[in-house]
Amino acid sequence: MATTTADPVQSDAVRRELEALAWAEPLREFQIDGVERLLRDDQVLLADEMGLGKTIQAIAALRVLNRRGALADPALIVAPSSIVQQWQRQLRRWAPELGLRTAVGPADLRVGQWRADAKVFLVSYDGLRFDAALKGPWAPLSRRWSVVVADEAQRLKNPRTEAAILVKRLWRERAWALTGTPLENKVEDLISVLEFVAPGRFRAEEMMYGLRGVMGDVQLRRRRAQMLPDLPPKTTEIVGVVMGAAQRAAYLDAEREGRMWLRSLGRDLTITHVLELILRLKQICNFCPRTGESAKLEDMRGRLEQLIGGGEKAIVFSQFAREPFGLDAMAQALSAYRPLLLAGGLDAASRAGQIDRFERDPDRRLMLISLRAGGVGLNLTCASAVFHFDRWWNPAVERQAEDRAHRMGQTRPVQVFTYQTPGTIEERIGAILAEKAAIFDRVVDGIDTPQLARLDLDSLLAAIGEAGSGPAGTWRTAYTPPRAPPARSRTSSPAPTGAATG
Repeated sequence: MATTTADPVQSDAVRRELEALAWAEPLREFQIDGVERLLRDDQVLLADEMGLGKTIQAIAALRVLNRRGALADPALIVAPSSIVQQWQRQLRRWAPELGLRTAVGPADLRVGQWRADAKVFLVSYDGLRFDAALKGPWAPLSRRWSVVVADEAQRLKNPRTEAAILVKRLWRERAWALTGTPLENKVEDLISVLEFVAPGRFRAEEMMYGLRGVMGDVQLRRRRAQMLPDLPPKTTEIVGVVMGAAQRAAYLDAEREGRMWLRSLGRDLTITHVLELILRLKQICNFCPRTGESAKLEDMRGRLEQLIGGGEKAIVFSQFAREPFGLDAMAQALSAYRPLLLAGGLDAASRAGQIDRFERDPDRRLMLISLRAGGVGLNLTCASAVFHFDRWWNPAVERQAEDRAHRMGQTRPVQVFTYQTPGTIEERIGAILAEKAAIFDRVVDGIDTPQLARLDLDSLLAAIGEAGSGPAGTWRTAYTPPRAPPARSRTSSPAPTGAATG
């Protein structure tokens, strides 16, 4: 796979090809530029910010390739399970001529889909893992693909996961990675994504210069503020609420007991132990385990009363779904608003039904969403208020979540409220998130490569206020991070290799 320079004549030809096709809606100018880039280069990291239509740009490029007769070998789209239905809807709306086949359902049905004749195949990351052992020229790891599209490509950030290994083994002429957050926590995440887009291009010994060079060649990233000047503004507010006496007492007791427990572990201390304490403290910042009271909920109740009373819709994100610390507890406390709930465990039809009710029913004005279940693949522009009830470690994930509402199609200003309880673990996590957000802006938007802050033992101990001198210093010297396995060489067009072993 090779990257070429822009050719004005070729760009004009692409525009004429697009004009010759019928479209569900007119493509915007920046989307046409994105389509031209996907057609021009074999290796593309399409990293537009959330809400700029990366899916539509990829589908449009596939339509042009098909019109050129360049899909003799079909295209494969790999996406998270939660947005497979969204891809199906968009492909049927924007490219009905492509004859989509989706490998879902029971094993025999999936085999039938893989054997079928089609220009585009669609599978989830989990589905690809299930079908990796299939044999035959039609099997996903045995056939040649004209294009492999990895949607939400940050799923490839850990090179040791089976999903990342299998996607990188696919035999492909073109590799398109779609993600608004190519970098989530550390530079290695980005390098793993680039191993799919541009295998063999990055050399670890050239960290600073090499990564900057590859990113400059393969990444296309546009900001909403630049591409959608008519998009209403998004305002963000950190809301610091003071816990009541009972909730504060429960928090301080858990913090004190947790620190004593960590110190008692001595050299047996691990990251998992510290994360257990952090998780417990974050839960208590949401709800008091003794009384069920919640300073955050009381503040949010007042804001929702004004917002919903004024005719607005709101979405609330939390990393916790179950009682007594998460969405279930909120749903009971806010039952007067008849909130809709979107969390893990919903099948695709139920998930789509909840979203449709929120979009279409004027009486359903509140949706409670698990951050992991609803942080990607949703278009919720009917909402104009977003609440982050608790903080996730990753600022990119938070941005993705709130931009479910702040994206193309939004006609009203969007307000984002992020709860951060003063003097607690949340405030210290907030400081880490601010640093990570700045790093994301430098690495992805500025194509720079400073060393990222990591969630190692030092960072976690700092989050609970235990870094520095004393016992924490002993813990740091006692901890040895696991050694990464040696890097394996990769080729640009891997040959079919049969079943995965990892």
